[in-house]
Amino acid sequence: MRHIGIEERRARLGVRHRLAAAARAATPADAARSVVALHATDPASVFLSVQARTVAAAADDVDVDVEAIERALYDERTLSRMLGMRRTMFVVPTELAPVIQAACTSAIAAVQRRRYTQFISDAGLGDGAWLADVESSTARALAARGEATAAQLSMDEPRLRSQVLMAAGKPYESRTNITTWVLFLLAADGRIVRGRPSGSWTSTQWRWSPVEEWLPGGMVEVPVEEARVELVRRWLAAFGPGTVADLRWWTGWTAAHVKRAVAAAGAVEVELDGTTGLVLPDDLEPVASPEPWVALLPALDPTAMGWQERSWYLGAHAPVLFDRSGNIGPTVWSDGRIIGGWAQRADGEVVYRLLEDVGGDTVAAVEAAGARLTKWIGDVRVIPRFRTPLERELSA
Repeated sequence: MRHIGIEERRARLGVRHRLAAAARAATPADAARSVVALHATDPASVFLSVQARTVAAAADDVDVDVEAIERALYDERTLSRMLGMRRTMFVVPTELAPVIQAACTSAIAAVQRRRYTQFISDAGLGDGAWLADVESSTARALAARGEATAAQLSMDEPRLRSQVLMAAGKPYESRTNITTWVLFLLAADGRIVRGRPSGSWTSTQWRWSPVEEWLPGGMVEVPVEEARVELVRRWLAAFGPGTVADLRWWTGWTAAHVKRAVAAAGAVEVELDGTTGLVLPDDLEPVASPEPWVALLPALDPTAMGWQERSWYLGAHAPVLFDRSGNIGPTVWSDGRIIGGWAQRADGEVVYRLLEDVGGDTVAAVEAAGARLTKWIGDVRVIPRFRTPLERELSA
């Protein structure tokens, strides 16, 4: 059995995730493809993840800027924002959206529709047919407008303002409009897409568009099993070698679904220092280490969140870099491993702390990367949605 050690895994990470200087991506879409999808629970992470993978190799080169990423998202539409693996929000290469829809999102939509239907029925608003009618009416209103905010759509379809009492009788009971639920279901069914937000690139106040604005002809239907196999191949190409447990965690699928997709993808086993891993059958050749590199990755970056078993690149740093729910904060990387964390202070400066001893050249490279990121972010203030101990301390 082919053995792939930690050093080679780190080399693969640097090259395939476009973090090594010689492997930088040319476009935001290429940056996203290199890690299958960009975590988008925190909107700022999308931009910072792309920045880290497209940053110029030389100081006098031009970085991909915020405007270029926005063009890819909202004008060229080579990237799409959608719910995907583990019921998490991602920004994905638009051509991959039908695969993720079939492999992950449609099942999420079915579960959530049952849940929302029960809430609506308990509130006396209607049944599943009533909810479906509200969805269809909302989709027609959006098609007529071409693009709209939730508030605009609730003007066109007043039933969106219907309220449901949640957690009745408990100290935290509240009334919620069904607007968010309906838009969630339409998006999870692949009928509408989150478009340009109101505000800066850190905003979560989305405008919505019909999916046909991103995918001419709408969301193509892909057979579920075929989609799962394709998603496994994409993950193995980007993150392999990884274990079955890594893949099951990353996708959120059942063990049976993972087993069938791995077999159909033709994955082969390799030895990972005492653990059995998987790679694609044509991915057994050794990968040489790239030139030394450093990177400042944002909270929830897809590289940091790509595997369930992280000791080979995380070391002992989890207590200060993760929150209590398992969300990682901003991290400093060197040659395929995490060596520290970073944050942005109120005055805009990016500051960092190294958590292990590294050489002077690495310290200088991290310092330069922090200064460059400070300039790139500019006047925007980036506060991760999930605060971690080190990020809070550094940003204070």
